[in-house]
Amino acid sequence: MINLVYLNGSYHAADSANISVLDRGFLFGDGVYEVIPVYNGMLFRLQEHLARLKASLEAVEIPNPHADNEWADIFAQLVDNNCTRGDAVLYLQVTRGIMEKRNHAYSRDMQPSVLAMCWLHEYRSPGQEVQGIRAITQEDTRWANCYIKSTNLLPNVMLKQKAIDEGATESILIRDGYAIEGSSSNLFIVKNDIVRTPPKSRYMLGGITRDLILELGVKNKIVIQEKDISEDELHDADEIWMTSSTQEIMPVTTLNQHKVGKGKIGPVWKRMTGLYQDYKQNFMRP
Repeated sequence: MINLVYLNGSYHAADSANISVLDRGFLFGDGVYEVIPVYNGMLFRLQEHLARLKASLEAVEIPNPHADNEWADIFAQLVDNNCTRGDAVLYLQVTRGIMEKRNHAYSRDMQPSVLAMCWLHEYRSPGQEVQGIRAITQEDTRWANCYIKSTNLLPNVMLKQKAIDEGATESILIRDGYAIEGSSSNLFIVKNDIVRTPPKSRYMLGGITRDLILELGVKNKIVIQEKDISEDELHDADEIWMTSSTQEIMPVTTLNQHKVGKGKIGPVWKRMTGLYQDYKQNFMRP
């Protein structure tokens, strides 16, 4: 339950916080956002998330309303108030702001609107048993600037819901014959013990978890290639993983009603998720 939010310079009870009907985020989805894991009361890879926020803001010409230390202070108060009993998710949204009347064109001197809130979230624990998920493939119907973490997520919502309606957890998006990412996650495959993930491009959102997996691979001598993945290679993979800040590393064991590899969680995933959990535990140590 969310009991406190930060909104435009002050803190409010969640049920009494209000935005203007003329906020461009409400009318146009004209804004960007970040989702930051909170482990043991500590914001995970905060600087990486803030760097991505800055890149998204610059791409859509919204001025960054706070310096990094100011963001950290805002987040700390929310975590201390809402999320001291366990791990959590912190959500941050910056929109272009409030206009006098609805108009597609915007003024570059608008004051951005800022919303931040925190809620408890159960992450995977070391040694916790994991079930593989089901995924489906769908045509990528999103816009051509997916590297921007935009609040305008209607295509992602529809693609995710299609997966849920078909009894799956995630949709893997196909563009021009190549697998790009999930509707709310990044994509990895394993073939012959080699891990592959599509390279960053304007058609995908570079994930913080994705980048950490690349770092862990280099450090632990796991071969990981940033290379395009054809739809045929996706279906022929020994393992498929979907990664995100809130879901960490999810193994896919069924794709379009067919087994992935042997239909079981693979050994490379087990090694990588172990390294990821070790990294988390080291991060949480005082």
